[in-house]
Amino acid sequence: SFNPTIATAGGRACGWVSPDHIGINQGPIALMIENYRSDFLWRLMRRVPAIATGLYRAGFSGGWLIPIGGIDNDQH
Repeated sequence: SFNPTIATAGGRACGWVSPDHIGINQGPIALMIENYRSDFLWRLMRRVPAIATGLYRAGFSGGWLIPIGGIDNDQH
């Protein structure tokens, strides 16, 4: 990794080089693979009331989301 935006004490741009490679984006990939294999994350997420409430408030509906008042009569 190289970041040229860091300046020296004198104000001259010098940057820095990191000898490490950090795969910060690799964690979500492992979760996506596991979810594809076992559906674990979706099942877990469906059981968390705060997630369902947040999705409703964001305007999502249908699918596995059961309406807060019970069964949605428009879909049946």
